Amino acid sequence: MSQPHRTRSRTRRRAYALGAPLALALATSTLLPAASATPAVTAGPGGGPHQGCEISTGAPLHEMRGTWIASVANIDWPSRPGLSPEEAQAELRDWYDSAVDDGLNSVFVQVRPTADTFWPSELEPSSHWITGEQGADFGGWDPMQFAVEEAHSRGLDFHAWFNPYRVSQTSTDPATLSPEHPARLNPDWVLPYGGKLYYDPGVPAVREHTIAVMMEAVERYDIDGVHFDDYFYPYPVAGEEFPDDESFARYGGDFEDRGDWRRDNINLLVEEFSEQIAEAKPEVSFGVSPFAVWRNAGTDPEGSETTAGAQTYDDLYADTRLWVQEEWLDYVLPQVYWSIGFEPAAYDVLVPWWSETVEGTDVALWIGQATYKVGTSTQSPEWADPQEMVRHLDLNEEYPQVTGDVWFSAKDVVANRLGHWDLLQEAHYDTPALPPALQAGAGDPVRAPHGISTRPTAEGTQVRWHQKGEDAGYAVYRVEGERTGPGKGKGRPIDACDAVSADNLVAVLGTGATSWTDPEPSGKDVSYVVTTLADDNTQSQPSRPVRGR
Repeated sequence: MSQPHRTRSRTRRRAYALGAPLALALATSTLLPAASATPAVTAGPGGGPHQGCEISTGAPLHEMRGTWIASVANIDWPSRPGLSPEEAQAELRDWYDSAVDDGLNSVFVQVRPTADTFWPSELEPSSHWITGEQGADFGGWDPMQFAVEEAHSRGLDFHAWFNPYRVSQTSTDPATLSPEHPARLNPDWVLPYGGKLYYDPGVPAVREHTIAVMMEAVERYDIDGVHFDDYFYPYPVAGEEFPDDESFARYGGDFEDRGDWRRDNINLLVEEFSEQIAEAKPEVSFGVSPFAVWRNAGTDPEGSETTAGAQTYDDLYADTRLWVQEEWLDYVLPQVYWSIGFEPAAYDVLVPWWSETVEGTDVALWIGQATYKVGTSTQSPEWADPQEMVRHLDLNEEYPQVTGDVWFSAKDVVANRLGHWDLLQEAHYDTPALPPALQAGAGDPVRAPHGISTRPTAEGTQVRWHQKGEDAGYAVYRVEGERTGPGKGKGRPIDACDAVSADNLVAVLGTGATSWTDPEPSGKDVSYVVTTLADDNTQSQPSRPVRGR
């Protein structure tokens, strides 16, 4: 008999999120998850912030709009190994500025591409994809710290993207690694396969080491999320078997089926890492972007109506459906990299399948989008149509379980081939959205901005505010029209609680901002409200409304 994997629901993380921090929020009337923003108690004399507003923590006010910034093979950033710190920093700033201009609110930056790091780690060497030589000094800067701070200064969430088991993309010889690399110090940890080198997921010490490296980054940096992509056991190579006979014999225990044992190894990684993140930083989200086909229906009646050549359960030994059911993830981000109507694996088949999979769980569903195929792929004729991506998001709107998208990769978003991004931004990203608040209540409550004022400038109406405490991000809401008060010719500003909605959001600003200029015509028939953003992406109570000038 195969040994079943033990299952412990990840609801303990949710229990924390609804525990002491939320109790404090309720006591101070600062954070109340709800489907919409509705008025409660208005400001008293003196025009202070409103209290008692029930502020939404879900879509459409909060929506994932992200992009992957890949470092492996220098796909996106840095453009080549060995850039000077100034060159690498300038490139990343440009990527972030482009993300903001393109209507995005999150970046997924690859910081451990091949068992080497983009931060000064005590456990693994620096990545040659940035330094030019694995293990070399970064040259007086910490790329991870810089990347996080620059993202937050623009109002972008930062998701740290890790690859658990990939060691070398170009060689099977551990001697090509830096002298102190763990793979050289522990040769029984690594296996050659398909001309590349991998950590063996079946070795318990590998799992412990991998989690320790990633937790080093989680604990050290102010990241918003932790991210795995689709690589677990490697994709199959024709005519070659993954050579883990020795580790299966040593660690296989009571497992009779090697596939079950391999899946259990990956399950253990995901579950244990999830637990450690939740204990150390419950406000940090954890998710995976798997190959989108769990299993074909021809293999398993619970699978999707697809005939894909690869299946994550059988080929990568990643039981992504189980991870959702057990709520070890905060979100799942399947890479649905096919067009609508593509018969082997259609977009319009897989989005409903994943929507049904997450239904009834606390796992958010975002969709990985193949913007790299627009104008380049000949897989199906739809990729020659710039409207294909618009149609993808149109279809998403039919499934309320879908609360966002992430685009691969940054260079393809910027390329805007066939003008497809212009069309998509006009149709779906014409107004901003706050990043998701998957861990609502896990962060410390924040104060509302005060001292709100407006003044006319040559560029438009400038909205200004003050904030007590640590630097934070902000959301600005703009409402046209006013409610008429008693007496002819008299009026009062709009209610601040009503203002905090997706329809009125006009700006999401980064840490330290104290003003924003509205380029649209403004006057006394326009009012503004500002909120402070907490670490968990929830908002403070709104400021008092202030009229335009």
